Amino acid sequence: MRTILIAFIFLASTFAEARASTRPLHLKFDFGSGPVASGYTQVLPTTVYSKRRGYGFEPGAHISCLDRGGPDDLRRDLCTSDRPFFFSVALPEGNYRVKIILGDAREATATTVKAELRRLMLERVETAPGQFQTREFVVNVRTPHITGDGEVRLKEREKEIEAWAWDERLTLEFNGEHPAIAALEISRADVPTVFLLGDSTVCDQPLEPYSSWGQMLPRFFGPAIAIANHAESGESLRSSLAAHRLDKVLSAMKPGDYLLIQYGHNDEKEKGGGPFTTYKEALRLFVERARQRGGIPVLITPVHRRTFDATGKIINSHGDYPKAMRQVARELNVPLIDLNAMSEAFYEALGPERSKLAFKEGDNTHHNAYGAYELARAVIEGIRRSDLDLVRYLANDVRPFDPHHPDPPESFKLPASPTQLGPKPLGN
Repeated sequence: MRTILIAFIFLASTFAEARASTRPLHLKFDFGSGPVASGYTQVLPTTVYSKRRGYGFEPGAHISCLDRGGPDDLRRDLCTSDRPFFFSVALPEGNYRVKIILGDAREATATTVKAELRRLMLERVETAPGQFQTREFVVNVRTPHITGDGEVRLKEREKEIEAWAWDERLTLEFNGEHPAIAALEISRADVPTVFLLGDSTVCDQPLEPYSSWGQMLPRFFGPAIAIANHAESGESLRSSLAAHRLDKVLSAMKPGDYLLIQYGHNDEKEKGGGPFTTYKEALRLFVERARQRGGIPVLITPVHRRTFDATGKIINSHGDYPKAMRQVARELNVPLIDLNAMSEAFYEALGPERSKLAFKEGDNTHHNAYGAYELARAVIEGIRRSDLDLVRYLANDVRPFDPHHPDPPESFKLPASPTQLGPKPLGN
Protein backbone atom coordinates (compact mmCIF):
# COMPACT_ATOMS: atom_id res chain seq x y z
CA MET A 1 0.00 0.00 0.00
CA ARG A 2 2.84 2.35 0.88
CA THR A 3 4.48 1.69 -2.53
CA ILE A 4 1.26 2.62 -4.35
CA LEU A 5 0.90 5.79 -2.27
CA ILE A 6 4.49 6.84 -2.99
CA ALA A 7 3.95 6.21 -6.72
CA PHE A 8 0.78 8.31 -6.68
CA ILE A 9 2.54 11.18 -4.89
CA PHE A 10 5.38 11.01 -7.42
CA LEU A 11 2.96 11.16 -10.36
CA ALA A 12 1.01 14.01 -8.80
CA SER A 13 4.22 15.99 -8.38
CA THR A 14 5.19 15.21 -11.99
CA PHE A 15 1.93 16.65 -13.31
CA ALA A 16 2.23 19.67 -11.02
CA GLU A 17 5.67 20.35 -12.47
CA ALA A 18 4.28 19.92 -15.99
CA ARG A 19 1.68 22.58 -15.31
CA ALA A 20 4.18 24.98 -13.78
CA SER A 21 7.32 24.67 -15.89
CA THR A 22 8.69 24.55 -19.39
CA ARG A 23 11.13 21.74 -18.65
CA PRO A 24 11.22 18.68 -20.95
CA LEU A 25 8.06 16.64 -20.56
CA HIS A 26 7.33 13.06 -21.58
CA LEU A 27 4.23 11.39 -20.16
CA LYS A 28 3.59 7.72 -20.93
CA PHE A 29 0.35 5.80 -20.29
CA ASP A 30 -0.28 2.07 -20.60
CA PHE A 31 -4.01 1.36 -21.04
CA GLY A 32 -5.40 -1.92 -19.73
CA SER A 33 -5.39 -4.39 -16.87
CA GLY A 34 -2.32 -6.42 -17.82
CA PRO A 35 1.26 -5.95 -16.62
CA VAL A 36 2.40 -2.33 -16.91
CA ALA A 37 5.17 -1.60 -19.42
CA SER A 38 8.36 -0.22 -17.88
CA GLY A 39 8.29 3.56 -17.51
CA TYR A 40 4.55 3.83 -18.14
CA THR A 41 1.62 4.79 -15.92
CA GLN A 42 -1.26 2.32 -15.86
CA VAL A 43 -4.73 3.49 -16.90
CA LEU A 44 -7.77 1.50 -15.73
CA PRO A 45 -11.55 2.13 -15.94
CA THR A 46 -11.30 3.58 -12.43
CA THR A 47 -8.71 6.14 -13.54
CA VAL A 48 -11.10 9.09 -13.55
CA TYR A 49 -9.75 12.60 -14.06
CA SER A 50 -9.30 14.79 -11.00
CA LYS A 51 -7.25 17.90 -10.34
CA ARG A 52 -5.16 16.01 -7.82
CA ARG A 53 -4.39 13.15 -10.19
CA GLY A 54 -3.91 15.37 -13.26
CA TYR A 55 -4.98 12.74 -15.79
CA GLY A 56 -7.74 10.23 -16.42
CA PHE A 57 -11.01 9.48 -18.18
CA GLU A 58 -13.59 12.25 -18.09
CA PRO A 59 -16.58 11.40 -15.83
CA GLY A 60 -19.31 9.35 -17.49
CA ALA A 61 -17.01 7.08 -19.49
CA HIS A 62 -18.04 3.41 -19.78
CA ILE A 63 -14.67 1.74 -20.20
CA SER A 64 -13.70 -1.91 -20.56
CA CYS A 65 -10.08 -2.92 -20.12
CA LEU A 66 -8.97 -6.16 -21.75
CA ASP A 67 -5.82 -8.23 -21.29
CA ARG A 68 -5.16 -10.41 -24.35
CA GLY A 69 -1.92 -11.91 -23.05
CA GLY A 70 0.42 -10.73 -25.81
CA PRO A 71 2.46 -9.71 -27.74
CA ASP A 72 4.18 -7.50 -25.10
CA ASP A 73 3.33 -5.54 -21.97
CA LEU A 74 2.39 -2.44 -23.98
CA ARG A 75 0.19 -4.08 -26.61
CA ARG A 76 -1.20 -7.10 -24.76
CA ASP A 77 -3.90 -5.00 -23.08
CA LEU A 78 -6.14 -2.10 -24.08
CA CYS A 79 -9.09 0.09 -23.15
CA THR A 80 -12.22 0.20 -25.27
CA SER A 81 -15.91 1.12 -25.09
CA ASP A 82 -19.14 0.72 -27.03
CA ARG A 83 -19.57 4.50 -26.96
CA PRO A 84 -17.28 7.55 -27.31
CA PHE A 85 -15.08 8.41 -24.34
CA PHE A 86 -12.66 11.16 -23.30
CA PHE A 87 -9.22 11.08 -21.69
CA SER A 88 -7.63 14.26 -20.31
CA VAL A 89 -4.18 15.29 -19.06
CA ALA A 90 -3.47 18.53 -17.18
CA LEU A 91 -0.94 20.56 -19.16
CA PRO A 92 0.09 24.20 -19.50
CA GLU A 93 -0.42 26.16 -22.71
CA GLY A 94 1.63 24.99 -25.66
CA ASN A 95 1.96 22.47 -28.47
CA TYR A 96 2.10 18.77 -27.59
CA ARG A 97 3.06 15.75 -29.64
CA VAL A 98 0.66 12.88 -29.06
CA LYS A 99 1.75 9.34 -29.91
CA ILE A 100 -0.93 6.66 -29.79
CA ILE A 101 -0.84 2.90 -30.23
CA LEU A 102 -4.20 1.63 -31.51
CA GLY A 103 -5.27 -1.97 -32.01
CA ASP A 104 -6.33 -5.25 -30.41
CA ALA A 105 -4.48 -8.58 -30.37
CA ARG A 106 -7.73 -10.48 -31.04
CA GLU A 107 -10.30 -8.22 -32.73
CA ALA A 108 -10.53 -5.74 -35.59
CA THR A 109 -10.73 -2.10 -34.50
CA ALA A 110 -11.81 1.23 -35.98
CA THR A 111 -10.85 4.38 -34.07
CA THR A 112 -11.42 8.06 -34.79
CA VAL A 113 -9.60 10.54 -32.55
CA LYS A 114 -10.65 14.12 -31.90
CA ALA A 115 -9.06 16.66 -29.54
CA GLU A 116 -10.32 19.48 -27.34
CA LEU A 117 -13.54 20.79 -28.96
CA ARG A 118 -14.03 18.06 -31.57
CA ARG A 119 -10.92 18.86 -33.62
CA LEU A 120 -10.50 15.96 -36.03
CA MET A 121 -7.01 14.51 -35.55
CA LEU A 122 -7.22 10.92 -36.85
CA GLU A 123 -9.94 9.70 -39.19
CA ARG A 124 -10.98 6.06 -38.90
CA VAL A 125 -7.76 4.21 -38.16
CA GLU A 126 -8.51 0.54 -38.86
CA THR A 127 -6.57 -2.48 -37.63
CA ALA A 128 -7.08 -6.19 -38.30
CA PRO A 129 -6.98 -8.69 -35.40
CA GLY A 130 -3.45 -8.77 -34.03
CA GLN A 131 -2.46 -5.63 -35.93
CA PHE A 132 -1.41 -2.36 -34.27
CA GLN A 133 -0.90 1.12 -35.66
CA THR A 134 1.20 3.86 -34.08
CA ARG A 135 0.03 7.34 -35.03
CA GLU A 136 1.29 10.81 -34.10
CA PHE A 137 -0.21 14.29 -34.22
CA VAL A 138 0.24 17.64 -32.49
CA VAL A 139 -2.41 19.29 -30.30
CA ASN A 140 -2.40 22.95 -29.29
CA VAL A 141 -3.49 23.69 -25.70
CA ARG A 142 -4.33 27.27 -24.72
CA THR A 143 -5.65 29.48 -21.93
CA PRO A 144 -7.16 33.00 -22.05
CA HIS A 145 -4.00 34.51 -20.52
CA ILE A 146 -1.96 36.77 -22.81
CA THR A 147 1.79 36.69 -22.29
CA GLY A 148 2.86 40.00 -20.81
CA ASP A 149 -0.48 41.33 -19.66
CA GLY A 150 -4.23 40.84 -19.99
CA GLU A 151 -6.41 38.04 -21.26
CA VAL A 152 -8.94 37.23 -23.96
CA ARG A 153 -12.39 38.63 -23.25
CA LEU A 154 -14.32 35.37 -23.39
CA LYS A 155 -18.02 35.13 -24.15
CA GLU A 156 -20.24 33.29 -21.70
CA ARG A 157 -20.53 30.32 -24.06
CA GLU A 158 -16.71 30.05 -24.05
CA LYS A 159 -16.79 29.68 -20.27
CA GLU A 160 -19.50 27.02 -20.43
CA ILE A 161 -20.09 24.80 -23.48
CA GLU A 162 -16.70 25.76 -24.98
CA ALA A 163 -14.65 25.58 -21.77
CA TRP A 164 -12.53 22.68 -23.01
CA ALA A 165 -10.97 25.05 -25.56
CA TRP A 166 -9.49 27.20 -22.80
CA ASP A 167 -8.68 24.93 -19.85
CA GLU A 168 -5.22 23.79 -18.81
CA ARG A 169 -5.66 20.26 -20.04
CA LEU A 170 -5.36 18.25 -23.24
CA THR A 171 -8.54 16.28 -23.89
CA LEU A 172 -8.76 13.45 -26.42
CA GLU A 173 -11.99 11.90 -27.68
CA PHE A 174 -11.92 8.25 -28.79
CA ASN A 175 -14.76 7.32 -31.09
CA GLY A 176 -15.72 4.83 -33.78
CA GLU A 177 -17.19 1.37 -34.25
CA HIS A 178 -14.61 -0.31 -31.99
CA PRO A 179 -12.10 2.19 -30.56
CA ALA A 180 -9.13 0.52 -28.92
CA ILE A 181 -6.22 2.32 -27.28
CA ALA A 182 -3.21 0.43 -25.97
CA ALA A 183 -0.79 3.24 -25.17
CA LEU A 184 -0.43 7.01 -25.19
CA GLU A 185 2.61 9.27 -24.99
CA ILE A 186 2.60 13.07 -24.69
CA SER A 187 5.61 15.34 -25.04
CA ARG A 188 6.22 19.00 -25.75
CA ALA A 189 6.47 19.80 -29.46
CA ASP A 190 8.66 22.62 -30.75
CA VAL A 191 6.92 22.91 -34.12
CA PRO A 192 5.45 25.70 -36.27
CA THR A 193 1.87 26.73 -35.58
CA VAL A 194 -0.98 27.59 -37.94
CA PHE A 195 -3.25 30.05 -36.13
CA LEU A 196 -6.85 30.56 -37.29
CA LEU A 197 -8.96 33.66 -36.72
CA GLY A 198 -12.52 34.00 -37.94
CA ASP A 199 -16.19 33.43 -37.16
CA SER A 200 -18.60 30.53 -36.58
CA THR A 201 -17.86 29.00 -39.98
CA VAL A 202 -14.21 28.58 -38.89
CA CYS A 203 -14.26 27.96 -35.12
CA ASP A 204 -14.20 24.72 -33.15
CA GLN A 205 -17.93 24.12 -32.79
CA PRO A 206 -18.65 22.43 -29.44
CA LEU A 207 -21.94 20.69 -30.21
CA GLU A 208 -23.27 18.27 -32.81
CA PRO A 209 -24.39 18.52 -35.54
CA TYR A 210 -22.66 21.88 -36.09
CA SER A 211 -19.16 21.77 -37.50
CA SER A 212 -16.70 24.20 -39.11
CA TRP A 213 -13.85 23.79 -41.54
CA GLY A 214 -11.31 24.98 -38.97
CA GLN A 215 -11.90 22.01 -36.67
CA MET A 216 -11.50 19.59 -39.59
CA LEU A 217 -8.19 21.12 -40.68
CA PRO A 218 -5.83 19.21 -38.31
CA ARG A 219 -6.76 15.90 -39.99
CA PHE A 220 -5.07 17.07 -43.20
CA PHE A 221 -1.71 17.95 -41.62
CA GLY A 222 1.12 15.69 -40.55
CA PRO A 223 2.71 15.49 -37.08
CA ALA A 224 5.25 18.28 -37.65
CA ILE A 225 2.91 21.26 -37.20
CA ALA A 226 0.14 22.45 -34.84
CA ILE A 227 -3.25 23.99 -35.63
CA ALA A 228 -4.44 26.60 -33.10
CA ASN A 229 -8.01 27.63 -33.85
CA HIS A 230 -8.80 31.00 -32.22
CA ALA A 231 -11.88 31.69 -34.35
CA GLU A 232 -15.11 32.22 -32.43
CA SER A 233 -18.83 32.33 -33.09
CA GLY A 234 -20.27 35.76 -33.89
CA GLU A 235 -16.91 37.44 -34.40
CA SER A 236 -15.92 40.20 -36.82
CA LEU A 237 -12.50 41.73 -37.36
CA ARG A 238 -13.32 44.63 -35.06
CA SER A 239 -14.91 42.51 -32.31
CA SER A 240 -11.92 40.14 -32.36
CA LEU A 241 -9.64 43.13 -31.88
CA ALA A 242 -11.75 44.38 -28.98
CA ALA A 243 -11.78 40.93 -27.34
CA HIS A 244 -7.96 40.73 -27.66
CA ARG A 245 -8.12 37.60 -29.81
CA LEU A 246 -5.50 38.98 -32.19
CA ASP A 247 -3.36 40.01 -29.20
CA LYS A 248 -3.59 36.46 -27.87
CA VAL A 249 -2.47 34.95 -31.18
CA LEU A 250 0.39 37.42 -31.55
CA SER A 251 1.60 36.76 -28.00
CA ALA A 252 2.07 33.08 -28.90
CA MET A 253 3.28 33.57 -32.48
CA LYS A 254 6.86 32.73 -33.44
CA PRO A 255 8.67 33.75 -36.63
CA GLY A 256 7.57 31.43 -39.42
CA ASP A 257 4.16 30.68 -37.91
CA TYR A 258 1.05 31.15 -40.06
CA LEU A 259 -2.14 33.13 -39.51
CA LEU A 260 -5.20 32.14 -41.57
CA ILE A 261 -7.81 34.93 -41.53
CA GLN A 262 -11.45 34.52 -42.63
CA TYR A 263 -14.02 37.17 -41.71
CA GLY A 264 -17.02 38.72 -43.41
CA HIS A 265 -20.23 37.10 -42.17
CA ASN A 266 -20.55 39.39 -39.17
CA ASP A 267 -18.52 42.36 -40.44
CA GLU A 268 -21.21 43.01 -43.06
CA LYS A 269 -23.80 43.43 -40.28
CA GLU A 270 -21.84 46.04 -38.33
CA LYS A 271 -22.93 49.66 -38.45
CA GLY A 272 -20.62 52.56 -39.15
CA GLY A 273 -18.36 50.89 -41.66
CA GLY A 274 -18.14 49.08 -44.94
CA PRO A 275 -16.11 46.67 -47.04
CA PHE A 276 -13.78 49.27 -48.55
CA THR A 277 -13.30 51.31 -45.37
CA THR A 278 -13.33 49.73 -41.90
CA TYR A 279 -13.14 46.13 -43.18
CA LYS A 280 -10.11 46.76 -45.37
CA GLU A 281 -8.45 48.84 -42.65
CA ALA A 282 -8.88 46.05 -40.10
CA LEU A 283 -7.63 43.41 -42.53
CA ARG A 284 -4.52 45.50 -43.19
CA LEU A 285 -3.97 45.80 -39.44
CA PHE A 286 -4.19 42.02 -38.93
CA VAL A 287 -1.75 41.43 -41.79
CA GLU A 288 0.74 44.06 -40.70
CA ARG A 289 0.75 43.02 -37.05
CA ALA A 290 1.29 39.36 -37.96
CA ARG A 291 4.19 40.33 -40.19
CA GLN A 292 5.71 42.42 -37.41
CA ARG A 293 5.90 39.23 -35.35
CA GLY A 294 7.53 37.35 -38.21
CA GLY A 295 4.31 35.51 -39.02
CA ILE A 296 2.95 34.64 -42.45
CA PRO A 297 -0.64 35.88 -42.93
CA VAL A 298 -2.99 34.15 -45.37
CA LEU A 299 -6.36 35.67 -46.29
CA ILE A 300 -9.38 33.42 -46.87
CA THR A 301 -12.49 34.91 -48.49
CA PRO A 302 -15.73 34.26 -46.55
CA VAL A 303 -17.52 31.02 -47.32
CA HIS A 304 -20.90 31.48 -49.02
CA ARG A 305 -24.25 30.98 -47.36
CA ARG A 306 -26.61 28.49 -48.98
CA THR A 307 -28.65 31.00 -50.99
CA PHE A 308 -29.81 29.81 -54.44
CA ASP A 309 -31.68 31.69 -57.15
CA ALA A 310 -34.36 30.16 -59.39
CA THR A 311 -31.73 28.91 -61.87
CA GLY A 312 -29.72 26.96 -59.28
CA LYS A 313 -26.95 29.54 -58.94
CA ILE A 314 -25.62 30.89 -55.64
CA ILE A 315 -26.72 34.40 -54.70
CA ASN A 316 -23.90 36.48 -53.24
CA SER A 317 -24.99 37.38 -49.71
CA HIS A 318 -21.65 38.97 -48.76
CA GLY A 319 -21.84 42.05 -50.97
CA ASP A 320 -18.42 43.55 -51.67
CA TYR A 321 -16.63 41.97 -48.71
CA PRO A 322 -14.96 39.17 -50.71
CA LYS A 323 -13.90 41.75 -53.31
CA ALA A 324 -12.44 43.99 -50.60
CA MET A 325 -10.41 41.08 -49.19
CA ARG A 326 -9.06 40.26 -52.65
CA GLN A 327 -7.99 43.88 -52.99
CA VAL A 328 -6.07 43.77 -49.69
CA ALA A 329 -4.37 40.55 -50.80
CA ARG A 330 -3.17 42.24 -54.00
CA GLU A 331 -2.20 45.52 -52.35
CA LEU A 332 -0.18 43.89 -49.57
CA ASN A 333 1.00 40.86 -51.54
CA VAL A 334 -0.71 38.42 -49.16
CA PRO A 335 -1.46 34.81 -50.17
CA LEU A 336 -5.20 34.38 -50.77
CA ILE A 337 -7.37 31.27 -50.65
CA ASP A 338 -10.64 32.04 -52.44
CA LEU A 339 -13.00 29.93 -50.35
CA ASN A 340 -15.83 32.21 -51.45
CA ALA A 341 -15.42 31.01 -55.04
CA MET A 342 -14.76 27.39 -54.08
CA SER A 343 -17.81 27.19 -51.80
CA GLU A 344 -19.95 28.57 -54.62
CA ALA A 345 -18.72 25.79 -56.91
CA PHE A 346 -19.23 23.22 -54.13
CA TYR A 347 -22.84 24.19 -53.41
CA GLU A 348 -23.78 24.48 -57.08
CA ALA A 349 -22.25 21.07 -57.80
CA LEU A 350 -24.60 19.56 -55.21
CA GLY A 351 -27.57 21.68 -56.27
CA PRO A 352 -30.32 23.40 -54.26
CA GLU A 353 -31.63 20.20 -52.64
CA ARG A 354 -28.56 18.00 -52.06
CA SER A 355 -26.59 21.00 -50.76
CA LYS A 356 -28.85 20.85 -47.69
CA LEU A 357 -26.85 17.74 -46.76
CA ALA A 358 -23.81 19.99 -46.13
CA PHE A 359 -25.58 22.11 -43.51
CA LYS A 360 -27.25 21.71 -40.16
CA GLU A 361 -30.91 21.08 -40.93
CA GLY A 362 -32.83 24.36 -41.27
CA ASP A 363 -29.64 26.47 -41.18
CA ASN A 364 -28.19 27.89 -44.39
CA THR A 365 -25.06 29.34 -42.78
CA HIS A 366 -23.62 26.72 -40.45
CA HIS A 367 -22.33 23.42 -41.75
CA ASN A 368 -22.51 19.86 -40.52
CA ALA A 369 -19.53 17.51 -40.47
CA TYR A 370 -19.75 16.69 -44.19
CA GLY A 371 -19.93 20.34 -45.27
CA ALA A 372 -17.11 21.34 -42.93
CA TYR A 373 -14.93 18.43 -44.12
CA GLU A 374 -15.36 19.34 -47.80
CA LEU A 375 -14.63 23.02 -47.11
CA ALA A 376 -11.51 22.04 -45.18
CA ARG A 377 -10.45 20.07 -48.25
CA ALA A 378 -11.04 23.23 -50.29
CA VAL A 379 -8.78 25.24 -47.97
CA ILE A 380 -6.13 22.52 -48.20
CA GLU A 381 -6.41 22.60 -52.00
CA GLY A 382 -5.82 26.36 -51.83
CA ILE A 383 -2.67 25.69 -49.81
CA ARG A 384 -1.56 22.98 -52.28
CA ARG A 385 -1.87 25.40 -55.19
CA SER A 386 -0.01 28.21 -53.40
CA ASP A 387 3.67 28.97 -53.07
CA LEU A 388 3.44 28.61 -49.30
CA ASP A 389 6.04 26.47 -47.56
CA LEU A 390 3.06 25.19 -45.55
CA VAL A 391 2.54 22.62 -48.31
CA ARG A 392 5.33 20.44 -46.96
CA TYR A 393 3.48 19.94 -43.67
CA LEU A 394 0.40 18.37 -45.26
CA ALA A 395 -0.48 14.76 -44.46
CA ASN A 396 0.78 12.10 -46.86
CA ASP A 397 -2.75 10.99 -47.77
CA VAL A 398 -4.04 14.43 -48.85
CA ARG A 399 -5.74 14.13 -52.24
CA PRO A 400 -6.43 16.87 -54.79
CA PHE A 401 -9.87 18.45 -54.37
CA ASP A 402 -12.14 19.84 -57.08
CA PRO A 403 -15.13 21.71 -55.60
CA HIS A 404 -17.00 21.10 -58.86
CA HIS A 405 -16.81 17.37 -58.05
CA PRO A 406 -17.07 17.01 -54.25
CA ASP A 407 -17.30 13.75 -52.35
CA PRO A 408 -20.90 12.43 -52.36
CA PRO A 409 -22.55 13.36 -49.05
CA GLU A 410 -24.10 9.89 -48.88
CA SER A 411 -20.65 8.29 -48.70
CA PHE A 412 -19.35 10.49 -45.88
CA LYS A 413 -19.06 8.83 -42.48
CA LEU A 414 -17.65 10.47 -39.37
CA PRO A 415 -18.80 9.30 -35.93
CA ALA A 416 -20.65 12.02 -34.05
CA SER A 417 -19.25 13.27 -30.77
CA PRO A 418 -21.38 12.70 -27.64
CA THR A 419 -22.25 16.40 -27.47
CA GLN A 420 -25.83 16.99 -28.45
CA LEU A 421 -27.58 20.00 -29.91
CA GLY A 422 -27.47 23.13 -27.76
CA PRO A 423 -27.36 26.87 -28.42
CA LYS A 424 -27.10 27.87 -32.07
CA PRO A 425 -23.74 29.39 -33.09
CA LEU A 426 -23.69 33.16 -32.98
CA GLY A 427 -24.05 34.97 -36.31
CA ASN A 428 -26.00 33.87 -39.38
